[in-house]
Amino acid sequence: MSTSIFRPASPRRWRSDSASGPARPASTATEDPAAGSSSSAAPAGAAEDAPRLRLALADYLTLGNALCGFMAVWQLAAAQSAHVAAGGEGPLERGAVAAAVALLLVAAGCDLFDGRVARRLGGSGMGAELDNLADVISFGFAPAFFVVAWGTLAGDGGVLHRAVALAAAAAVLLAVVVRLARFSCQAPDSSTFTGLPSPFGAMAVITVVLLDPPVYAGAAAVAVVAWLMVSRVAYPKPRGRLAYAVLGWIVVSAGCLTAWALDAPGGGLLLYSGGGLLLCLVLAVPVHLVAARRHTPAPAPAKSP
Repeated sequence: MSTSIFRPASPRRWRSDSASGPARPASTATEDPAAGSSSSAAPAGAAEDAPRLRLALADYLTLGNALCGFMAVWQLAAAQSAHVAAGGEGPLERGAVAAAVALLLVAAGCDLFDGRVARRLGGSGMGAELDNLADVISFGFAPAFFVVAWGTLAGDGGVLHRAVALAAAAAVLLAVVVRLARFSCQAPDSSTFTGLPSPFGAMAVITVVLLDPPVYAGAAAVAVVAWLMVSRVAYPKPRGRLAYAVLGWIVVSAGCLTAWALDAPGGGLLLYSGGGLLLCLVLAVPVHLVAARRHTPAPAPAKSP
């Protein structure tokens, strides 16, 4: 499925790493080096300007995001334990994997709507920090755990294959951590995301795992997604007709994956359709940029006087 100064008396600055656009108010937490703790000294009138530190309704959606990410990891861990206890033969139990995917889709939904709720009903001073922490769990650690679980079963399950999968998983986790830290320190851009938003990156990683490619090809694809999240590729924020097109694309893709998770008829087709649509959405911008560069004519050499 996010940190700056926020004072109700001044224009609000909203931060978000989801495709829904600006979302959460930034926080005001500051550290006092001399005191070794948060600064308590404040000028008169600061009580009215202090951020609200009680949970708002939007924060409960953010906590739901984190909880769904944790439950997805628990589902996979339980499935792995049962798999090892049964002798380690065959794939993981499909129901547990499908439940984990469904939980992460719910986490992405919570991340999509918490910002909208914060804008309409008001947020808290903790909103941005909660959003970042929840995103690390659901869109960093959970997809990385998917990659690790896949790596233990993919190919011949040898040490080298596991090491490659572990490296790819670490790349995903670190990319999300770096992306969110960078996002918190940058001034917000109203028109583009710098790099692939972490919810899209997480779902792309999970899609790669579900499609079960050869180990090295899958690890390379996961590494590409991790690079896109920390890259400088400008992903446009959906506006106008583009917003409706992107939303429809996401709904169809998520619907296919949800139907697959619910064991609907035609599960294989649903998985490949939903995963393919999602990967096309993720790769559309970088592919377009590469194609545009190839077709851009080289500048004419300057004429000497």
